[in-house]
Amino acid sequence: MLDAATIDALVDARAGDPFAALGMHAVAGCLEVRAFLPTARSARVLDADLRPVACLERRHAAGVFAGVVARHAQPFAYRLEVDWGAQVEVIDDPYRFGPLLGELDAWLIAEGRHERLYDVLGAHPRVHDGAAGTGFALWAPNARRVAVVGDFNCWDARRHPMRLRRECGVWEIFLPGVAAGARYKFAVTGPAGEALPLKADPVAHAAELRPATASVVSARHTAPSAAPPAAACDRPVSIYEVHAGSWRRGPGNRHLDWNEIADRLLPHVRALGFTHIELLPVMEHPFDGSWGYQPTGLYAPTARHGPPAAFAAFVERFHAAGIGVLLDWVPGHFPGDAHALARLDGTHLYEHADPRQGLHPDWDTLIYNYGRTEVCNFLAANALYWLERFGLAGLRVDAVASMLYLDYSRAPGEWIPNVHGGRENLEAVRFLRDTNRLVSRLHPGAVTIAEESTAWPGVSEPAAQGGLGFSYKWNMGWMHDVLDYMRRDPVHRQHHHHQLTFGLMYAFSEKFVLPLSHDEVVHGKGSLLAKMPGDRWQKFANLRLLLAFMWAHPGKKLLFMGGEFGQATEWDHDGELDWGALADRHHDGVMRLTADLNRAYRDTPALHQRDCDAGGFEWIDFADREQSIIAFLRRGRDDDALALAVCNFTPVPRHGYRLGVPRAGRWRELVNTDSAWYGGSDLGNGGAVESVAAPSHDRAFSVSLTLPPLACVILAWTG
Repeated sequence: MLDAATIDALVDARAGDPFAALGMHAVAGCLEVRAFLPTARSARVLDADLRPVACLERRHAAGVFAGVVARHAQPFAYRLEVDWGAQVEVIDDPYRFGPLLGELDAWLIAEGRHERLYDVLGAHPRVHDGAAGTGFALWAPNARRVAVVGDFNCWDARRHPMRLRRECGVWEIFLPGVAAGARYKFAVTGPAGEALPLKADPVAHAAELRPATASVVSARHTAPSAAPPAAACDRPVSIYEVHAGSWRRGPGNRHLDWNEIADRLLPHVRALGFTHIELLPVMEHPFDGSWGYQPTGLYAPTARHGPPAAFAAFVERFHAAGIGVLLDWVPGHFPGDAHALARLDGTHLYEHADPRQGLHPDWDTLIYNYGRTEVCNFLAANALYWLERFGLAGLRVDAVASMLYLDYSRAPGEWIPNVHGGRENLEAVRFLRDTNRLVSRLHPGAVTIAEESTAWPGVSEPAAQGGLGFSYKWNMGWMHDVLDYMRRDPVHRQHHHHQLTFGLMYAFSEKFVLPLSHDEVVHGKGSLLAKMPGDRWQKFANLRLLLAFMWAHPGKKLLFMGGEFGQATEWDHDGELDWGALADRHHDGVMRLTADLNRAYRDTPALHQRDCDAGGFEWIDFADREQSIIAFLRRGRDDDALALAVCNFTPVPRHGYRLGVPRAGRWRELVNTDSAWYGGSDLGNGGAVESVAAPSHDRAFSVSLTLPPLACVILAWTG
């Protein structure tokens, strides 16, 4: 029978083993049913045919009931008839149901090797032992007690305490009648008996719209079926980076939903010829100003744009159009919001306890403890979740450098060395390698791209060969050098010529993406256009030159939204891009150029087939610093696939500029950024030039070119 101490623990929300106290139990040769039903007037037990078989007696004024079932010797699937005063309701008792996790699931969770953690943790609508409802599961091994609360139980932490699966530290319960759309959190009691702030579900697939912070039960959506285009090294990869919340806004500056975004974004991206879009993080996050980089719901697409099924439909529309969708992923840190992961079970569970390891000095966020296998499992499974459930083409991994180095942004004495006394975060290295191996094995068509700003070796080398296993690495060195060069007045550029050429010293040491990203157009840095020197005409000419230089340079391409038309102001996440600027011919000209660059890049094998191969690049002239001119050759797999790029970084036109080339014949002008079509002065080479047998630059043939001011000319050999 229920003793007074057990009853008090139930009433006071202290019962750590509720299934031992509630539900149906064999007691002294009889079956006794016990239920905790706050506010209920009375309750009866019904059999499978809904016939009353016992009346429950009130054992505590707060709503503890118990009673012996007559004429039944074996446990059975009973129901409860509850008189709430205003109504009488027949319900299934959550405490009559068996465990949710299978033995294999529990073992894999304990091992930190459950590849589909998102199928067993979190909240999942299901039918369990003949009843429809939702199963809830939370990993919180150090908690003394956990209960699920929500709009289905008046957010009462006493009503639905959960069962602890001690073998893996997971608390679970099945709640009959709870369906998709229900809001919920977990009421966690810490190891010292302290009540923690209500916690959102770390593995929730949906969440409330900020500023609300509850998790939302979500039905499983249909994963996109269309296969994304390949992003292999020998294919054109041109990425349009997008912040979904500020690309466009609706009336009243409202966020568009995923369908509205796709209606507008898809034709824009398709017309410009980008092969991929990359979304800044869409995981749920409470603060708009973090742009998604401080996520509190790593498994939940943000409610700002609609439910998870709508995001899946968004991805499918792009993939059906042949445009891959990449997603920014943030496994390096998380915010310390009280409702989220911080001290989830009353201990430093996901984060390091020592702030020298667990507190990020730049962003005031918490750092994952990669030395804990369950934490690495949580993150690696999250990568698989986005690839599997949403069919994404790949993930761009944020802030990899901050993960790799224990002393990242820390002064001496503010960090703890590794076991060898070094600064490398060996656990993070192992996590990254293991995750990339996992992605490669289970989703071989997907890519992972590292934002890594240091000289860490082998970022894009296979993990089996000692690398980190990423498909690509952002070329941050190239970006910083080139933007610094482009800011300079052309009269001074001759003294900084190395900033254009140095990147080719290491351009093939990794598989690179050349990024002109969101980070370069915020926090007072100004837009790309605003960085350019000179009068208005020169600013646009410089921007067109920069874009063409990037598209001609070895490496895959990434351009943040607004750059495609030369937005004048820096990015504002609270508004939308300045689409009205396209009424100006110079802005419109930049967008026409972007489309033509993508077309030339896609249609010219020499410009993309050997992006990651040193044999695909050849300097013609890198030493003309006095005139700030560079010229180089790009080669495809076929010997006849040749493209010549010549860039004039001064406002002085150059006539009769002779350059050596490897072949006689016709060289057709693919792009001239000074074309009137783009807003330039229309100085050029009449669409094509013929190479002649006049030696130059150690080559038997040469061309004589007119180089427009502040312009890039790209030509292809046509025979």
